[in-house]
Amino acid sequence: MDCVYTSLRRRPEAPPAPAGEVAEVLGILWAHATPKDGLEHISGSLDSDRVDLLLYFLSPDPTSPAAHGPLHRAAALLARGHQRSPTLQRRYLPPAGAPGPQADGPRRATA
Repeated sequence: MDCVYTSLRRRPEAPPAPAGEVAEVLGILWAHATPKDGLEHISGSLDSDRVDLLLYFLSPDPTSPAAHGPLHRAAALLARGHQRSPTLQRRYLPPAGAPGPQADGPRRATA
């Protein structure tokens, strides 16, 4: 299992976080997760200017040439959730782009 720490930054013009906002963000991310993401668990906490997230992913099969690492999958999930959720768009800035291939690109089997 792989764990990724990430955050969504609150828009400066967004109103204060309502009660239950972390649960709402987690629910939105679960709604936009796909089996390909390999998401197993999400936890989060709220700060005044962001929501901090811990995303837990199944480790990809190292023999699969198309398997992306956890940083790529986390960035893709955050981007997908933000693009498709009016709530996340209203409250949070767009997440930073997916990391470059050097960060954790496709994993390849080694002999």
